Amino acid sequence: MTMTSASKEYFSTVAGDWDNLRQGYFTEAVRKTAIRVAHLHPEMVVADIGAGTGFMTAGLAPLVRQVYLLDGSPEMLAIARQNLQEYNNLVFQQADGGALPLPDNSVDSIFANMYLHHLPDPLAGIREMVRLLKPGGRLVLTDLDSHPYTWLKVEKADLWQGFERAQMLDWFEQAGLVNRILNSTGESCHDRSSVEETDAEAHDIQISIFVAVGAKPVPGVEATVSEHYGAIAEGERCGCASTNQDSTSCCSPDDLISLDMVTLESTAVDQLIETGYSDVERESVPAEAAEISLGCGNPSALAGMQPGEVVLDIGSGGGIDAFLSARTVGPTGRVIGVDMTPAMLERARNTATASGINNVEFRQGQADALPAEDNSVDVIISNCVINLTRDKGQVFKEAYRVLRKDGRLEVSDIVTDRSFPSDWIQHGEGWSSCVTGALPEEEYVDLVKQAGFSQVQVRRSQSANTGGVKVFSAQVSARK
Repeated sequence: MTMTSASKEYFSTVAGDWDNLRQGYFTEAVRKTAIRVAHLHPEMVVADIGAGTGFMTAGLAPLVRQVYLLDGSPEMLAIARQNLQEYNNLVFQQADGGALPLPDNSVDSIFANMYLHHLPDPLAGIREMVRLLKPGGRLVLTDLDSHPYTWLKVEKADLWQGFERAQMLDWFEQAGLVNRILNSTGESCHDRSSVEETDAEAHDIQISIFVAVGAKPVPGVEATVSEHYGAIAEGERCGCASTNQDSTSCCSPDDLISLDMVTLESTAVDQLIETGYSDVERESVPAEAAEISLGCGNPSALAGMQPGEVVLDIGSGGGIDAFLSARTVGPTGRVIGVDMTPAMLERARNTATASGINNVEFRQGQADALPAEDNSVDVIISNCVINLTRDKGQVFKEAYRVLRKDGRLEVSDIVTDRSFPSDWIQHGEGWSSCVTGALPEEEYVDLVKQAGFSQVQVRRSQSANTGGVKVFSAQVSARK
C-alpha cells in the first residue's frame, strides 16, 4: 500500500500552492465537523494521517496534548512545518500508509482527511490506522462520496472515485470498529476540470463530503461487567442506587468509581444515580426487586405503556422495571426481561415465581443480540445498562429490529459532555460503575438515529464532574 508514483509526483508538484488549492476543495467546516465528532479531551494523544500541509493538525493542536503529523510527501511536510511553527506539541514523520511508524495501541484518536481515496487498498489502510488506536479510541475519516468524475484520477492522482457510504461502514465493521456512525458533513468538494472544454466532463463539480467515525472496542468488557453485577446479585457487593430515598446508600463516591485518576467531584453523586421511583411504585413491586435497583432513572414511567402491550427490558437485572411494566400492561400484556448475568436472572425468576407474577419472563441474552423476534415488541425500556455495553450502536440496531412499527424506545442512561481518555475507558471498575463506558450525548443520539429511529428526544436530569468530564443522567426517547 505504498504511495503511488502518481501521488508522489502530484503532491510534490502542488505542495507549494496546496494551501490555496485546498480552499477550493474543502473548507474549515470539514475540519470542525471531524473534530466535533471526535469528542476530544485535553489529555489525548492523536494522529493526523495523510496530514499534508497541516490543515487538520492546525485545528487539533490547541485541543490535545500531542499530535503526530504523518504524510508520505516530504514536500508537503516541509510546508506543514512552516505552517505550524507556533505549536510545540507536534511530531512530524514521513510515513508510508501501509506501515505507519507508531506502536500498536498508542493514540487516542486518528484523523484522516481526504486520504483514503489515494490508497490502493482502503480496507488495509483502515486496519493499519485501527492498529494504532488504544482500545476505546476513535477513528475519524472525512472523504468524498461516490462520484462519476474519472478525470480526477488523472489530474489529482485519485485512485478511487469516492466511496459508497454502505461500503465505508462495512469496512469499519470488518476492521473491528464499534459505534460506527456515518453522516454528511454538509460540505462539498468543489473543482473544475482542466481538460478540453469540448470534453463532456469539462464543468464545475461538487462532490459531497462524509464523516465516518468508529471506536476500537475495549476487550473484556462483557466479562468484567457480568462479574461485577453477578456479585451484586449474590450479595457480595452493593450497587450504587437505592430505591429507598430515606436511607443512606451503601455506596460512597469512592465506591461509585474506584480509580485514583477518575474521582467524582460533585456532591450530587447520589442525585446522579437517583432512580425517581415514587413511593407507590416502590411498594407495588416485590421487595426482592426493589432492594436491588441499580438504575439511574425510571424509564417505565415515561414509556406510555398501555394494557395488552409487549415490553422488553434490556438489562433487566433484579427486575424492578420489568415488574413495574408487568403491572401496567396487565394480564393481557407481556414483559420480557433480558439480562446476560445468570445470577441476576435466577434472582429475578425466583422473585416472579414467589410473587405469582405470570406475565413476565426473563431470558438470558446480550443487549447487542436480543433473544426476540423481529417486529415483536411494542416498547423497549432500559435503565442504566446500555452505557455498559461495548457496541452501543449494535444495541440500538437490535432494539430497532425487534420493535414493531411505531414502537417506542425509552432509555434511562448515563451520558457525558465529552469523551474520557482511552486510558480511563480501559479500567473495568470505572466501566462497571456506569461512568467511563458512557458516551458523549451527541454521539449517543447519533447512534440512535443511525439505527433508524426518529423523534429522538433527550431530557437531562442530574450531573456530576469527573476528570474534567461532565457526566449526566439522561432520559432518551425515540420511535421506530
